[in-house]
Amino acid sequence: MSRKMSDAEARAFLAEGRRTGKVATTRADGRPHVAPIWFVLDGEDIVFMTNSQTVKGRSLRRDPRAALVVDSEQPPFDFAMVEGTVSISEDLEEMLPLSIEIARRYMGDEQAEAYGRRNAVAGELLIRLHPEKIIAIGAVAA
Repeated sequence: MSRKMSDAEARAFLAEGRRTGKVATTRADGRPHVAPIWFVLDGEDIVFMTNSQTVKGRSLRRDPRAALVVDSEQPPFDFAMVEGTVSISEDLEEMLPLSIEIARRYMGDEQAEAYGRRNAVAGELLIRLHPEKIIAIGAVAA
């Protein structure tokens, strides 16, 4: 039987492994846009990066509301959905350690520094999703 995760369980689920997030934004004409992202948790925030010229980058600058879904693809299937608003930084000193941490999560220790430095450059945006609502369900297929 499925069950609602506690806040601590939801955050542990979000931080576990190499699952990608799927972030939803709204385009200027009102159409939805969903894109996969690499992310890490930093305190209460979910942190990811994108180029300033991507659809998500332009959309989030215009409208800071976003939703993120992360799911497991193996039975019994779990998911977490996060709704909130974002803050955006272009400060490269702030960006670099988080870029390295994101790279460490997805590429491993050996490649973290190189990937992190490659991505923490002018034109990139550091996005902090500040959760306002989290819905997380475990064992959906149990």
